[in-house]
Amino acid sequence: MKKEHHKTHPGNIVITVFAVMLALTGAGYFINYWQYSKHHEETNDAQVEAHINPVSARVGGYIQRVYFEEHQQVMQGDILIELDDREYRAQLQSAEAAVEDAHAQLDVLTASIRAAELGTRVNQDQIKGAEARYWQQQQDIKRYRNLLQEEAVTGAEFEQVKARYEVAASDYSAAKNNLAANLAKIQELKARFALLKADVKKKDAALELAKLNLSYTVIRAPYSGRLGRKNILQGQQIQPGQPLVSIINEKEKWVTANFMETQVDEMYIGQPVEIRVDAIEDRVFQGRIVAIAGSTGSKFSLLPPDNSTGNFVKIVQRVPVKIEFADPEMSAVVPGMNVTVAVKKRQG
Repeated sequence: MKKEHHKTHPGNIVITVFAVMLALTGAGYFINYWQYSKHHEETNDAQVEAHINPVSARVGGYIQRVYFEEHQQVMQGDILIELDDREYRAQLQSAEAAVEDAHAQLDVLTASIRAAELGTRVNQDQIKGAEARYWQQQQDIKRYRNLLQEEAVTGAEFEQVKARYEVAASDYSAAKNNLAANLAKIQELKARFALLKADVKKKDAALELAKLNLSYTVIRAPYSGRLGRKNILQGQQIQPGQPLVSIINEKEKWVTANFMETQVDEMYIGQPVEIRVDAIEDRVFQGRIVAIAGSTGSKFSLLPPDNSTGNFVKIVQRVPVKIEFADPEMSAVVPGMNVTVAVKKRQG
């Protein structure tokens, strides 16, 4: 009886080789992943973050013109919106007129004070003249009183001298009273000057406020970045403080990575980080840890879980870690993108 020989089918050989190659590839991938995970802590619970701030109106009014489009790139200082400024220009003119009027009153009052001070010098000269005449009349009446006793003059002559004496005394007293009145007037004018000067400061401040309000009718980009959705139109009435459009600060981007609580034990500030963005293949961004949260993310939630209710299920908690990009060019990285973060472990 002849012995049969079984031939191996070529297709079986291909399948066997493919299975061996697949097994070897899987083993190699597993070894590489094991080696990588041995030296890195990794998480894919991470997203790109950035400052997204609303551009708000400082004053109210009607929108005269809108200069931007949705998601437009803008530079710091670019005009975004112009409001109808006629009302604010009128307020500015009124404030300027009030300031000019106050300064004019201040100038008039300053001139009055100077005139009153000059009048006091005239009063002082008048006092000196009246004092000299009064002293002269004092001497005359003393002499005539003695002459009257000696009957060297008549009573009528004495009365004339006495009258001149009383007039000189009155003139001297009036000159002193005029000086006192002028000094009191100067004090009153200076008090009014202080009040008016304070009023001038108040009106100067109102003028500066009117200038500020007028400048607020032109709304500019606070910093360079990319705008969000356009929700306003020309002719729309807006109110002070109303958000008009959001702007993304593209110069400051970072990653918030939520590591498991068992992964953060040896993490430290300044630790190097590898960042892989899901939407950008074949590129690894470099970064570093700049902050590690002081508690787990659940404690920052609006309603933190309360385990004392009895419904306790142990769940591995996540700790937020802030990571700063080290690469200067990140225009393709958009806030909200998912990333995978790998932190290199300490050696030794």
